[in-house]
Amino acid sequence: MDAGSSRIAVRVGPDDFDVGAEIAALQAGDPAVGAVASFVGYCRDEGGRLAALELEHYPGMAEAEIGRVAREAAGRWPLLAITVIHRAGRIRPGERIVLVAVSSSHRAAAFSACDYVMDFLKTRAPFWKKEHLAAGDEGGWVDAKAEDEARAGRWGDGKG
Repeated sequence: MDAGSSRIAVRVGPDDFDVGAEIAALQAGDPAVGAVASFVGYCRDEGGRLAALELEHYPGMAEAEIGRVAREAAGRWPLLAITVIHRAGRIRPGERIVLVAVSSSHRAAAFSACDYVMDFLKTRAPFWKKEHLAAGDEGGWVDAKAEDEARAGRWGDGKG
């Protein structure tokens, strides 16, 4: 499928989102939709150690990179629509951080594309995480994880 024929929506900001409404919008009465796959990421409390994560992003560049990753996914699989929402700002444990949702006529494409987008969102989108600890300490910036890079590496060159 041509990446240009997929509906792609990308939002970055401080506001929470309604997972059910976002998933329903991907189907939106389209009889071609046979599957919707989604991933919702939450802020963990790290065993009670974490009070909040502060997520910073490079405005404009973050949205552009997420859009690029979504278009790459749409070029690899026959997708109908992709929605990516990533929050920024201070997020407490239990709150949602990210939604990746994908619709397709077939489940395999939806599952694979959702996984692909999340892998590259973790490794390529310009976001930075700062920990705020429950003990009142600031904690510091979170380093990139080697396992995230390894997961992204399984897709090959990552350029669709």
